[in-house]
Amino acid sequence: MGLSTDHGGAAGGRGKKQGGSQLWKKALLHSCLCFVMGFFTGFAPSSVSDWTSAAVSAGGVSSSHMVRALQAAGAGGGAALNRSLLAHGGGAAASSPRPLLVVVTTTESTPAASGERAAALTRMAHTLRLAAPPVLWMVVEAAPDVPATARLLRATGLMYRHLTYKDNFTAADAAAGKVRHHQRNVALGHVEHHRLAGVVLFAGLGDVFDLRFFDQLRQISAFGAWPVATMARDSRKVVVRGPACSASAVTGWFSQDFGNATAAPSATSTTARPPEVDAHGFAFNSSVLWDPERWGRYPTSEPDKSQDSMKFVQQVVLEDFSKVKGIPSDCSEVMVWHVDSTVPSSSS
Repeated sequence: MGLSTDHGGAAGGRGKKQGGSQLWKKALLHSCLCFVMGFFTGFAPSSVSDWTSAAVSAGGVSSSHMVRALQAAGAGGGAALNRSLLAHGGGAAASSPRPLLVVVTTTESTPAASGERAAALTRMAHTLRLAAPPVLWMVVEAAPDVPATARLLRATGLMYRHLTYKDNFTAADAAAGKVRHHQRNVALGHVEHHRLAGVVLFAGLGDVFDLRFFDQLRQISAFGAWPVATMARDSRKVVVRGPACSASAVTGWFSQDFGNATAAPSATSTTARPPEVDAHGFAFNSSVLWDPERWGRYPTSEPDKSQDSMKFVQQVVLEDFSKVKGIPSDCSEVMVWHVDSTVPSSSS
């Protein structure tokens, strides 16, 4: 019995020694794994800022752009990240934001024009989608036409403001251009009230643009003007009106009549200042609308212009040519075509 007991004690001692040896080996293996993981982790960037710094030194992309790209990736996925990196990879020139382009479009309010208006709005939407952002499309129309146009505008994918009014006009008012003039004043009142800083362009539904024109507009600091080719819908009559320029400086105004496609153009008539500038032929920086000098310009002689924003900006363009930039630089190229049922006056 004693011998049996002694043998059992010896076996238990050996079991304890083997168990302690296995625990020691497991601890050593765990320590080695932690050391290896820590060693390789030390080579990795410690933060997002380190990663962006490495990208900056490698590719010339600014860290602020990279951070914005990462934020865009978090919101829109890897595709947004790739687009942001490509967009901002051009260096410092791409970092300056583009000025807002406010495009004001007036509409006709007649039953006969409803179908044509929808088609023209769709065409204009496709044109503006090709312009570089930011673009704000401001569509003005009478209250009865709002529902159909609202559905159309929501489907364009553009940033827009849909403005309406309840004023009533006669057919004679529409023919005289009073409706479009009122609609432009509604739009300018909205721009002034909300201090929408940018370049304001009046784009009719019958206007056709060279896409380079939108980039030229963003170079306007005060006012800009350009030649407009006005074409009659039912004839081959074309009239080109606009500024006469020396380099980009406006020196006067000209008008040239092209009777048809084959006949030689008639002689060009040039005037120092036309009675009124065509709404399709100029743009301006919106800050002029809330310029304090505006309210002291016509306090007694022409009080209507101090309240009529459209007349005000048209008058200021013609007052001082030194503030007007010719587009393009020598005004020798037509970049805007205006189509109408007849060759209109400047109020059309």
